[in-house]
Order: sequence, then C-alpha cells, then structure tokens
Amino acid sequence: MTLSSRFLLLSLTVLSGASALTVSPALAATSDSTEVAALRREMTEMRREMLSMRSELRHQDHAQTGAARHGHRVEAQTPRDYNGAPESGIAFNQPAKIAYHAGGEGRPAADRGMVSSWEDFKRASADTEVVQVGGMKIGFPGGRPTIQSEDGKYAFSIGLAFHEDFGGFMGVTPRAGESKGKFNSFTSNARRLRIPFTFRYKDWVANITPDFGASNNDGTVGLYEANLNYAGLRNTILTVGYFQPRVTEEDSESSNEFEMMERPGITDIVRSISAGDARFSIGGLHYEKRWWVGAYFTGQQFGARNASGYYGGDGAVSDSQTGGTFRAAGRPIATKDWDLHLGVSAVSAFKPNNGTHGRSFTLSQRPEVNLGEDSLLGTGAITNVSQVWAAGPEAGLRWKNLVIKSEYYHIGVNRSHTTSGQSLSNLNFSGWYVAANYTLFGTPRAYNYKEGAFSAPGVKENQEFNPATGHWGALEISGRYSETDLNSQLNSSNGVRGGNQIVWSGGLNWYPNRHFRVMLDYNRFIDQRTQNDGTVNIAGRNGNSVAARVQAAF
Repeated sequence: MTLSSRFLLLSLTVLSGASALTVSPALAATSDSTEVAALRREMTEMRREMLSMRSELRHQDHAQTGAARHGHRVEAQTPRDYNGAPESGIAFNQPAKIAYHAGGEGRPAADRGMVSSWEDFKRASADTEVVQVGGMKIGFPGGRPTIQSEDGKYAFSIGLAFHEDFGGFMGVTPRAGESKGKFNSFTSNARRLRIPFTFRYKDWVANITPDFGASNNDGTVGLYEANLNYAGLRNTILTVGYFQPRVTEEDSESSNEFEMMERPGITDIVRSISAGDARFSIGGLHYEKRWWVGAYFTGQQFGARNASGYYGGDGAVSDSQTGGTFRAAGRPIATKDWDLHLGVSAVSAFKPNNGTHGRSFTLSQRPEVNLGEDSLLGTGAITNVSQVWAAGPEAGLRWKNLVIKSEYYHIGVNRSHTTSGQSLSNLNFSGWYVAANYTLFGTPRAYNYKEGAFSAPGVKENQEFNPATGHWGALEISGRYSETDLNSQLNSSNGVRGGNQIVWSGGLNWYPNRHFRVMLDYNRFIDQRTQNDGTVNIAGRNGNSVAARVQAAF
C-alpha cells in the first residue's frame, strides 16, 4: 500500500471515529469512562500519525516538484553505508517504475558468478527496473541481465568479464649464449573471456563460468569455476566445487577492479600454492562491516589429472594435491574519509601432487604482464617436496581519493629425504609490494567489506562519459613497486637459484561508465639470475613493457 493510500485510509478512520464521539453523546454517557479514555488516546495517536504522514507527503511532493523543475530524474533514496551499499538488515521494496541506478555508486560487476542471500537478491532486484512477462520478471540486479520468477525464488543470470590485452616489450636483449625468449615488440592476448552463468533457487546458488582466455596465452578454452553455494546463513557463504578461494588482499579483489593489469608477482605465486583459479574447494566465508574471515580445504585444479597439465601442473597427476587456505581481515577504522585495513593470509599444500617428477613443486612468475613472454623468475621443479606453505600480513589505508596497500609473504618448502637417504634442506623464499592509487575524478575507491578488500572507482549515471554534458566518467592513476626473491641456500648443493625480480609499475585507468574500462600500464622489470632453472635458457634480464587493456564487465 502506498503512502498516499495509507494516509487516505487513516484520514477516513480518524474522521469516522471523531464523528462517533461528536454525534453520539449517549455513548459517552452510558459507556465506562475507562473505555472512553482509551478510545480518545487511540484517536490522538492516529491523528499524530496522520500529521506525520501528511508532512512526509508534502516533503516528497516538494522534492519531486523541485527535481522535475530542474530536469532531474527522481531516484529512490535508500540509506547506504560508506561503500554505497544498502544498510544490512533493512529490506527496501522500491516500485519498479523508479529508475534506481543498480549498483549504488556504479562500480563494476564481479568477474565471477554473483552469490548472495535470497533476501539480498530480492533487495537488489527491487532497486532496478524490471519488465513483467507473464509470470516472469526480467531486470538487471547488480548490473547483470537476470530472468527470475515473480516471487524471486527461481532466477538465472548471465555475466561477462572480457579483458583484451595488447602491447609489447622494449630494451630486452639476450646475453651471449642465451635465447631471446618470447618478448615481442607487439602482440596481443585475450587475458580473460569469462561468461558467468548463475542459477538460483532461494538461498541455493550454482555458478558455472567457462573461460575462453583461461590459460596465460589465449587460444585455450577452460573452466574458471563450477560450484554450489548456500547463502541462507547471515552474511555467510558456504561453497563446494571448483572455485577461487580468496587469499591475500589483492587476490580477494575481482580482476575487474585491479589497480594494475596484473597482480604483484608475490601474490600470484602465493595463490598458486593451494588456491588460484578453478581449484577444488570446500569451505566458506563470513563478513561483517568491521571484519572478514574465510577458510577452505582445497584439492587439485581443474584438469590437473590430464597429461597436458592444463593449469601448469606436472603432467599427469597420479595422486592429487590436498591443501588449505585461511584469511582474516579487520577494519579498525571506518569513516567517510578514512578506512584502515589489516589482515593475514596463509596457504599450504599439505601433500603436493605426485606427477612426472614425483612429489614436486614449481614456483615461477612472469614480469607482471601476460603477453606471451617467458618467465624470468622460476625455481624449476623442486623435487622430494613434502609440504609447501606461505603466510604473511596485509595492510591498506584509504584517505578520501587515495588508497595505499602493501603485503609481505614468506614461502616455505619442506623437503623429504631422497630415495638414497640423502638429507635435503628446507627452502625459504619471500616477496612484498607496496601500491598507491589516486582517483583524479569520479567516485573514488571504497572498502568492500563483503570481500574484505578495496573496490574499484564508481561511475554514477550522472557521471557517465558524455562530452556534450561535460562528464568524463572516472580516471585514476596507479603506481606500484614489487620484489620477489626465489633464491634459497645458494651456497648449498641442494639450494635453489630461482632469481630475484623487481618491477616498477605505473598506470592509468579510465572508466567511461561502470561496465567498461581502458587501462594503460608501463613496467620496468629487473631480473637477476646467473643460471637457467633447467627449463629455459634465459638468465637475468632487464626490460620494459607497455601494455593496454580494454575491459567489459556485466
């Protein structure tokens, strides 16, 4: 029932009650005085409510008239937190005819299937325009095309994460006796071509996301995720299936929100231990506005038991890996202008895959740009591995339009004895990065407490790119320094010389609207290694790269 209808009904009730008291003096004379007093109190409360509703109606009418006079579209006024998200625990049912901008502050959709509780889904659906077709509704909750039943119990949505990269390398020359490697002056790569399909029945959600740019080099079709989720518990999501467990702050962000085109080298290496894309996982996460926690038991990656070793595995796996991930994050400061993020992440491969080289593990990383180039940082296959683990702190600070982040991780590789009884020393590696990002114009980055990480800038509808009206979307500038050291026990015959890699990065990100982005990155990489890792004859090398990305996100 609308506010106007309630006001009219209440007015009639008050008038009829007042008439009864006025024109029926016999009632007052014959009735018990207590009943009359109670009736009068009820009438007084009803009049008070009517006056309050009349004042609210006048306020709404004044706001709508003023907006219409100035040519503005009237939007639903929903209470929101500092992230632009609806306050939890409040259900809003705005009429479908109100063109409320889905997504609040116009931030990009995720690069994966969206999982939320049924109540949150209905709330998001109420915040966007819908088209009624028989007993079905068609709309764009969260900016993603969705078909749902009239009561919202059944729903199907389809998304898109499209990243097309192009660019090349400069100043990368081989030394004597070395091969040049794949460092093209110009090339291209379909980095991600994901199409998330999400099926919902109430609080049960299934996601299937194929990826037509699944490997580091395009041309191979693979799987990003295939999982079943239950979201019926408060602020909790339970998951089983092929999934990307969230570890490290950088990995917890959607790739549609990265400040640079690729993650820092150390976080990519850490996630490869027992997380990463299409990893079999059983676990869950829980979030509140001030903290986030998630833990998963993990197994092999999709395709690991195939001889091709699709996700970089060690050929055909005869005994699959088991491991786990844990991440906890807190938000001790949360105001309009400030956000402080503190957290810790840990991963472990309790039992590495048993493949062509036995129980072995390989750590490697490209110079933070994926355009088909070779890795300059790599340990080769470390054999006789009993366990691989990594742990470290993460921190981030937002002040208005500025976001600063940093993470450090230590990696340990525990080794067993060789078949001949030789004792092998354990190995230790490490890495860290610090990044800064500033939004020049548009809605700045904010803290996304549902991910325990920072979100991308937003572009509201009245900020979308339109030179005729003087609007340009959102623009941000980013910079980052990262260092990864894969050298350990260099003075020992059982040591590993994986190299040391330093990368200086700078970039610009332009968002004409919430669904599209253009990125431009420059990397200066410095790799130091005096011998090859047994797989490629490429030692230490310095160089530069310039790369661009066009992105679409629905």
